[in-house]
Amino acid sequence: MKGNEIMELEKTTQSNTSGNAFSVAEKNGIATVTFDLPGERVNKFSTPVMNEFKALLAKLKTSNYKFVVFRSAKSKIFIAGADIEEIKALSTEAGVRAAVGEGQAIMNMVEDLPMPTMALINGACAGGGCEFILACDYRIASDDSSTRIGLPETQLGILPGFGGCVRLPRVVGIQAALDVILAGKLLNAKKALKIGLVDYMVHPNLLESFAEKEIQKILSSGKGKRRKTFQPRGFVAGLLEGPLKGVVFSQAKKATLKATKGQYPAPLEALEVIKKSYKMSDRAKALEIEKDHFVRCALTDISKNLIHVFYLTEMVKKSSGVADKNVKPRTVKNIGVLGAGTMGGGIAYVAADKGIGVRVKDISNEANAKALKHAYDLWKKLVKKKVIDNYQFSQKSSLVSTTVDYSGFKTLDVVVEAIVENMDIKKKVIAETAKNMRDDAIIVTNTSSLSVTEMSEGHPRPEYFAGMHFFSPVHKMPLVEVIRGPKTSDETISTVFELSKKMGKMPVVVKDGPGFLVNRLLLPYMAEAAFLLTEGMDIETVDKAYVKFGMPMGPFELMDSVGLDVCAKVLKIFRKAYPDRVEVSPIMEKLEANKTRLGQKTNLGFYKYDHSGRKTEVDQTVYAELNLGARTKPYDAQECVERGVFAMINECCLALDADRIVETPHEVDLAMIMGTGFPPFRGGLLKYADSIGAKYVAERLTHYAAARNAKARLSPSVKLAERASSGKKFYN
Repeated sequence: MKGNEIMELEKTTQSNTSGNAFSVAEKNGIATVTFDLPGERVNKFSTPVMNEFKALLAKLKTSNYKFVVFRSAKSKIFIAGADIEEIKALSTEAGVRAAVGEGQAIMNMVEDLPMPTMALINGACAGGGCEFILACDYRIASDDSSTRIGLPETQLGILPGFGGCVRLPRVVGIQAALDVILAGKLLNAKKALKIGLVDYMVHPNLLESFAEKEIQKILSSGKGKRRKTFQPRGFVAGLLEGPLKGVVFSQAKKATLKATKGQYPAPLEALEVIKKSYKMSDRAKALEIEKDHFVRCALTDISKNLIHVFYLTEMVKKSSGVADKNVKPRTVKNIGVLGAGTMGGGIAYVAADKGIGVRVKDISNEANAKALKHAYDLWKKLVKKKVIDNYQFSQKSSLVSTTVDYSGFKTLDVVVEAIVENMDIKKKVIAETAKNMRDDAIIVTNTSSLSVTEMSEGHPRPEYFAGMHFFSPVHKMPLVEVIRGPKTSDETISTVFELSKKMGKMPVVVKDGPGFLVNRLLLPYMAEAAFLLTEGMDIETVDKAYVKFGMPMGPFELMDSVGLDVCAKVLKIFRKAYPDRVEVSPIMEKLEANKTRLGQKTNLGFYKYDHSGRKTEVDQTVYAELNLGARTKPYDAQECVERGVFAMINECCLALDADRIVETPHEVDLAMIMGTGFPPFRGGLLKYADSIGAKYVAERLTHYAAARNAKARLSPSVKLAERASSGKKFYN
């Protein structure tokens, strides 16, 4: 569970009407403190809550209680963390220092209570919540699937600031602490128990009764308070926690730099805190170090952008996909998948993995077997990594069945069509499928390039038809474009939107149009890379420039991943739709014609790939094959990146301002981050555009259009020019 999943929490019944976040009940000298933030789905540490908690701790300190237990009244929630809105609002160093100092002081009060304390954890326990339980003496977690414990702050561009960087290494050791903090991980109860973050793991129904027995054991044995300190097991572990800990820090830094490419400072700052404060006897000094490094992170644009991205994901979780709040999605328990290729197998996997029954249909049992194998192989990898056990593997895989006819389709709520990208075949199959389903069943197409509007003509009831565009590989890519046709009903959109979320995806509703949203913006980006190649740039230099900018891969590797034939085909569709501004380099047609050089799927594209699909090196023969001369490398990295990224911004002005493919810049940025890997630390394509200004983008495009004889494709659009002249930003 990553940083952008912190708040992916179930709705809970609000029962607290007292106005107070905390209540105390006493039995036989044992106080039970219940956290139940009124009017909220989750418990979080806001300033008012912290003030109330501080006053409560002061009372507990002078009380006669023998033991204090902390629990939550929220279903599947312990404490979700600090109030992100307050972190976002911090704008001065003094403000950050005051906020962090107060949080540290309150956690110290918990740690310094004269009586032993215990946290009963059921559900999400993230960030400040985890820092709180680290200040308690004992910790018991439920084994419910909702229980996730950890410190995801680095995912927001900050670091644990309420003592997490100081206390977690003390409790679980350097190596486990670095693993959690640097990657911003949230652990399930089993993993938390294994590393010593919690003391016991029990069934949620037994949590309180088990705690009662443990408390009696602690009191009768006289153990009382404790400050748990990690004890390494084995000689090597002892060395790595002691004399050789420098090796651990060094390797952690290398791994972090490799993972973040140096673009995210927070993990490195957290590493420095742990390195400086580990085993420091002076708690105040250690916490001051943590505070200093927190300040360095909290006021950066990177942190503000990552918090912006966090809110983008929150908007999806709170949305139904339609404007009418009265529209309710249908419950989807069983889906069908037409087409048993890699895409179909991937869709079957992500659905069944979340407990949805799946019926896969293809023309032969051999084809169906490939889909099953694809899904089973993905689960087997999880078994090998001990993420799931064999029982869970059997449970999940049993949800997938196959057929070569339409048997069982009457019971399906939704069918996802993922067959060959041919309009006539798709319309025929959609019509045939509709005849074999309930009249009100929903059919969606996974097309990446064809018109959903035209395809809906094949459905006898187009109000129950929409697009549901998954990105490849399905099990890794979080975005789903939910495409509304002209007759698609709100109920259909809301149902598909909710189904996407249930499958663990981030849906964005888009209007039908060439390339929808993501591919429409990506095509000018990839097309420009091809022109850079024809103008003398080399593949590796261009790709490296984009990776340095923050993209997960450069445009040439991306084209290999998508398939060079697919790229060429979609570029032609795009050119047909917008002939006045779309140009396609002649090299794309040459690449499309070569059926042995299609990218990863043939192990040869701009790069060479091994049998497992791993990139090895640039294939130098591609230049001669495309009749390209010697590589002169005429441009610097800035031009390479600006021509591609600014072309996307230019096209986005038309997609957003003119065609209303989506309604808000928030949807654009979420789609580009989740669908293309646009660097989150830049906040998304349009957040980045705002940071440099539409005027600068327009000026640079005007320059490149004239200098590179590319007026048709690179001249600023009317909508970009309007923004440039008015100074209007995408975000107010």
